[in-house]
Amino acid sequence: MSVDLPDQITPDAVADYLVASLGDDPAGRKLLDANATAKLPNIYVDPMLGRLLMILAKSIGATHILEIGTLGGYSTLWLARALPAGGQIVTLEVDARHAAVARDNLDRALSGNGPSIDIRLGPALAALTAMVESATTSDALFDMVFIDADKRNNAAYVDHALRLSRSGALIIVDNMVRAGDLVGGDDPQSAGCRAVLDQFANDPRLDMTVMQTTGAKGWDGLMIARVR
Repeated sequence: MSVDLPDQITPDAVADYLVASLGDDPAGRKLLDANATAKLPNIYVDPMLGRLLMILAKSIGATHILEIGTLGGYSTLWLARALPAGGQIVTLEVDARHAAVARDNLDRALSGNGPSIDIRLGPALAALTAMVESATTSDALFDMVFIDADKRNNAAYVDHALRLSRSGALIIVDNMVRAGDLVGGDDPQSAGCRAVLDQFANDPRLDMTVMQTTGAKGWDGLMIARVR
């Protein structure tokens, strides 16, 4: 498929070109339209990151994924596309309206043909604590964890993710750079992102990197870590 080159060379224009080059995604587009109609905040992952999540999950043969922060289910949809029949996503959402929109979106997008998606409503830390307390066998461990919730609790989320992940699992944290506020901001969200690096950058249980990104969502980045 040939896509016209952009008239101006900017990060946004290149992002649009890349998304168009990879082909149309009607189900994803309809989900985003539904989120806009429901007036959900425009803070979901962009299509390129969604596709990266899918590729990473497929590359490790993931069958059991934990997501912290459902919003309208856009990233959940990309993760679901990576899973085989019988796979499961557990996704945590604190806002009841967001969870309801996500449930409708995912039911419509997957038409009952995707993996099991368990949307759990309530504060993520409480849900994670309960999961850690009940995780007594390897059957309870996740192959991949995607963290995209309130940044103040990022370090606590990563700590719980470690307890719930098998060896070789991936833990991914979105919005780490925050337009440079990772190093220049004194707000609680930026402090929460720094806390992840302070606590886990040299943790012997993890191999970790942080990558800066630019494009449709501006200047940001994500942490990718592998559980040893």
